[in-house]
Amino acid sequence: MKKKQEIRLIDKKVLEYVLTEQQEELELEDEEKLCHRKEEKRVDLKSTQAQCVIGVRRCGKSTMCYQALHEAGIKYAYADFDDERLEGMGSDQLNDVLEVLYKIYGDFNCLFLDEIQNVDGWHLFVNRMLRKKMKVVITGSNAKLLSGELATHLTGRNKEIALYPFSFAEYCEMKGVDMTRKTTKAEAFRRAAFDEYLKQGGFPELLIMEDSRSYVSTLVENILKRDIEQRYQIAYKAAFEKMAHHLLNVSPAIVVIKDLAGLFHFKSEHTARNYVNYLKEAYMLIGVPKYSQKSRVRSVQEKVYAVDVAMMSERENAFAGENLGHRLETIVLGQLVRHCKMEGMDVYYMNERNWECDFVLCKNNKVLQAIQVSYDISAPKTRKREINGLLMAAKATGCQDLLLLTDHDFEEIDTDGLHISVRPVYDWSVSL
Repeated sequence: MKKKQEIRLIDKKVLEYVLTEQQEELELEDEEKLCHRKEEKRVDLKSTQAQCVIGVRRCGKSTMCYQALHEAGIKYAYADFDDERLEGMGSDQLNDVLEVLYKIYGDFNCLFLDEIQNVDGWHLFVNRMLRKKMKVVITGSNAKLLSGELATHLTGRNKEIALYPFSFAEYCEMKGVDMTRKTTKAEAFRRAAFDEYLKQGGFPELLIMEDSRSYVSTLVENILKRDIEQRYQIAYKAAFEKMAHHLLNVSPAIVVIKDLAGLFHFKSEHTARNYVNYLKEAYMLIGVPKYSQKSRVRSVQEKVYAVDVAMMSERENAFAGENLGHRLETIVLGQLVRHCKMEGMDVYYMNERNWECDFVLCKNNKVLQAIQVSYDISAPKTRKREINGLLMAAKATGCQDLLLLTDHDFEEIDTDGLHISVRPVYDWSVSL
């Protein structure tokens, strides 16, 4: 259950001070090196719908929206509700915010509202702005609070855009690494950059921070305590946090709700299921359903991944080993969810008694591609297992596009009348 926050009245002078400071902070973006994200093109500023950018904390949502607005040359006003000085504000004061914004920015035809879900009843204000033909761009770090309330109250007048931490291509752009040149030197630099990315992950601020462990630990704590525990009145806070860290440590892993409930002594499986859903709604975890023609099967045995490899190990008391295979698989999943969101496809995994296939991409009930991920296929047993998984997936679905992703291999395999492309993830991900 979502917690009703205590409402407090904020003086207009304080509002003006806070919103003016936020304007100055936003203007500093002009002085920084910024990375253009593919998702910018999905922000439709000609639309009458609210443009809702949703994703995990600190993945670059505000910067992406800023760049989309800047490129469009649209006059807008900005308010960030993740500011502790605005904590507890009620929706009835959003009109005061609007008044102060007009005072600061002059006339404008677009509102850029950052982490708006922190204000209870915010959707009523947004709905009113849309009726007045105001363009509205929203960011938020909770999928249910943002898209769920919009869907309920705006009756389809919203467009959801999911954003994730930097892809490898975006990481290379920020690092100044050439992604296209086919020379020994350029290839070596891309290879070295990917080794860093495999360990560090794609949170933008980690590119300029030395203490990644402290940063990620604080980020995880904020998500658990602020975005989930406070909002949903979590009854078993300690057990919930242990479960969250456990799932990050063992990911990617198939979630068995009954086992989680028993392991952390929850009173019911319903509680465990809700807790997992909260982690997904806050974009700490990404869920991948099992492939099946039966809806009932697709709704259980979900496989969960950390939203970024940084969360797998760069946390206090993570106690997670350096499993390069799992990290590589997590990076591939991150790249696939970005691509599939843009292309209108769905991602599943396959897991049968004697074989498994890491990912199958589907559109309109048709499997378009089967993908297997393995860090190293030099061992004959590993090679045979990965190839067999693809062949069985092809047999089960009729899919002919088979891809085996590794850390460093380029190869073409023809077997059993089927063709399998083998490519390293660092090369595949920049061309997707």
